[in-house]
Amino acid sequence: MKLSVLALDYDGTTALNDAMDPGIRAAIADARCRRLTVVLVTGRRLKDLERVAGDLHFVDAVVAENGAVLHLPGSGYTAALAAPPSRNLLQELTGRGVPHTAGECLVEAAAGHAQIVLEAIRALELPLSIHFNRGRLMVLPQAVSKATGLREALTVLRLSLRNTVGIGDAENDHELLRACEVGVAVAWGSASLRAAADDVVAGDGPAALVPYLKQLIASGAVPAVRTARRRLVLGHTDDGQPFSLAVLGRNVLVAGDARSGKSWVAGLLAEQLILHGYSVCVIDPEGDYRPLEALPGVVALGGADPLPRPHDLLHALRHPGSSVIIDLSHVHHAEKIRYAQALLPALATLRRRTGLPHRVVIDEAHYFLNAAPAHERLDLKDSGYTLVTYRASHLPGAVLDASEVILVTCESDPAEVEALHALCRSTQPLDTWRALLGGLGVGEAAALPITEEAAATLRRIHLGLRITHHVRHREKYVDVPVPEARAFVFTRRGSLEGTRAATLNEFVTALDTLAPDVLEGHARHGDYSRWLRNVFGDYRLALTVQALEDRCRDEGDPAAVPAIASAVRGRYDVAPQKGVSCSAEVT
Repeated sequence: MKLSVLALDYDGTTALNDAMDPGIRAAIADARCRRLTVVLVTGRRLKDLERVAGDLHFVDAVVAENGAVLHLPGSGYTAALAAPPSRNLLQELTGRGVPHTAGECLVEAAAGHAQIVLEAIRALELPLSIHFNRGRLMVLPQAVSKATGLREALTVLRLSLRNTVGIGDAENDHELLRACEVGVAVAWGSASLRAAADDVVAGDGPAALVPYLKQLIASGAVPAVRTARRRLVLGHTDDGQPFSLAVLGRNVLVAGDARSGKSWVAGLLAEQLILHGYSVCVIDPEGDYRPLEALPGVVALGGADPLPRPHDLLHALRHPGSSVIIDLSHVHHAEKIRYAQALLPALATLRRRTGLPHRVVIDEAHYFLNAAPAHERLDLKDSGYTLVTYRASHLPGAVLDASEVILVTCESDPAEVEALHALCRSTQPLDTWRALLGGLGVGEAAALPITEEAAATLRRIHLGLRITHHVRHREKYVDVPVPEARAFVFTRRGSLEGTRAATLNEFVTALDTLAPDVLEGHARHGDYSRWLRNVFGDYRLALTVQALEDRCRDEGDPAAVPAIASAVRGRYDVAPQKGVSCSAEVT
């Protein structure tokens, strides 16, 4: 992932005895020449910082008073991000004999006075908290920290915490490091901070930080650390243990049969990334991902509107918390391919230049990546791609080799299973793979051994629910019939009953009118959920209907079939109309 921001603590981390290390100041200058943004994040008051550090134009922004004050040296803009100190508290501290200094928002005192300061806050019933910084304490409004101040600074600068490395040394740097994509502690600082950090810089003072900064700046990338502070929860394994993926910027491949739930899995990952603050761009050939627009910062482009030009996409991604769904469902197949093949290199360039979007999801990837070398369209070294396909073997070898996480829904094609088995160099028998992958049901997937979290084995996952709905073509099949071969044919004890449903209207009408023994027989065999999943690709509704079928089979619940009809009506706003009947099957 691209490195865009360095967030540096001052005292103890980059400065000693008030003075910043000259090597660090030179590294900051080099970073800014490379178009990296440098933010100084300190507990000091702004005027005090100017006294010891001099002209602050050597950085792009300053977050002072432990997150309560923002200053942009280039424009001279300064803003208090919290309420000013309480006059009553200042008087109370004076009356109790506590030496203190007031800033724009904070009150500072020696850490040894913490008990007295706390008693004063409690006595006055003030919404304040105490932050420690080695031998000093700071009193600030609740919820103010270096993290909140940095977040405000990056919002103003249109930059993302997910492209940020934070470096600190003391107790008041915990939230700073936690907020950044990678949080780094220095070895000469707090032991507690070192234990919580993603990485630790060895040494005994600020001068030891210089080589680390030089290497980090030269790489231009957020360092790859094997941490799991942000995770994407997929569900649970057969033994009931939760299964999740660490957010480590890896390339992800989602494979499986057509209409087996691949888009559900990719959408499950995408919505969690969005909620973690990552920017996601989805190339969506069939409109499956539009429900993600319900999440904050997500906009859907295309569909019934003209497809976005590169300029439109850049505009949509101008804020780091923005995500974009590019809906290609209203254009012909050939146009989808031309558009996506032109868009992918532009996205790769945008990611190299701005770091956004953090992840690109490409559904039906086999259509877009099989005609030319993948490196012409994807920047695989930068990772951050999720590719969804029912023909993984048709993807270029470079793409498959770059896949670090592979998730598979039901895969019934022996050739595809064999290709995945070979890709993972698995020592498990191929027949074991064919049985497990071919037997995956609704709401299940498998993590292949190449995935670190799978612990070198083929691991079945019972998928969790999504926040957003996943509806394929919600309006398409209410009254428009599916192909004759895919209609639902009702039977009684294996013989044709005489009714078939080619639309959802016909289906719910049949559920309302046919004999209970016919309806319950299909429910006990799981036919309804299988049809909804395989024909309509409505994974979420299939899960709901499957639970009702289980009630019918296991408990003999007579209300299960009417509940199935209600679930379909509620999902698709289907209402049987007078005069609408199912077509008869001649028997």
